[in-house]
Amino acid sequence: MLVAGFPADAFGTNCYVVATAPGEQCVVVDPGIGVLDRLDALLAEHRLHPVAVLLTHGHLDHTFSVAPVCGARGIPAYVHPDDLELLADPAKGLSADLNQLFGGRLSYTEPDDVAELTDGATLALAGLEITVDHAPGHTGGSVLFRLPGAGSPWEAEQLCLSGDVLFAGSIGRTDLPGGSMPRMLSSLREKVLPLADDTVVLPGHGPATTIGRERATNPYLIEVAETGGARPAAPTRGW
Repeated sequence: MLVAGFPADAFGTNCYVVATAPGEQCVVVDPGIGVLDRLDALLAEHRLHPVAVLLTHGHLDHTFSVAPVCGARGIPAYVHPDDLELLADPAKGLSADLNQLFGGRLSYTEPDDVAELTDGATLALAGLEITVDHAPGHTGGSVLFRLPGAGSPWEAEQLCLSGDVLFAGSIGRTDLPGGSMPRMLSSLREKVLPLADDTVVLPGHGPATTIGRERATNPYLIEVAETGGARPAAPTRGW
């Protein structure tokens, strides 16, 4: 399996490509702001041919380049229906300060072909079998993408592309429109904690980690496992 990625220049959002091998079809995950040239170079380096874009959620730093990536190749974008509104109008998911920061300076276009993700569904794309877990909290439509990791750079039993649900040492913020700490805690308890310790997590921001490492060190997972609540300070990473 080939899994490669890079952080976008804006906000360090991780963009990934996943394929069974070089020279094959692939999926692109979370093409954010200013990634087109680097993504094209990565695809050319590994001779990959995208068949779909997968979105972990609808925030602009994960979706900004989805229309040009999809439009240039005539491929669909997949997103959970609870984030369709954000895909159509990303400003609805931004805080007042972020809306002021951008001030209409970014020219965003909604993709033409949008397919909806369903909790528990398995997507058969590019020779891969990708399981979708609806994990709301950061946004209403946040999802995890899980797939077998044998043959990946980590030789893992399972990979989890976690978007802004889970980071190394933290979780995604829940104070933006559509966010909810109670729903996030439920997602951590019901979707994240049941995963095997050797699951390699590829988050939306920051370095890769494992479920075992996070189970042992992430204050939010520790608190959820012990009490079902969360006493640590509210997370502020991701948007």
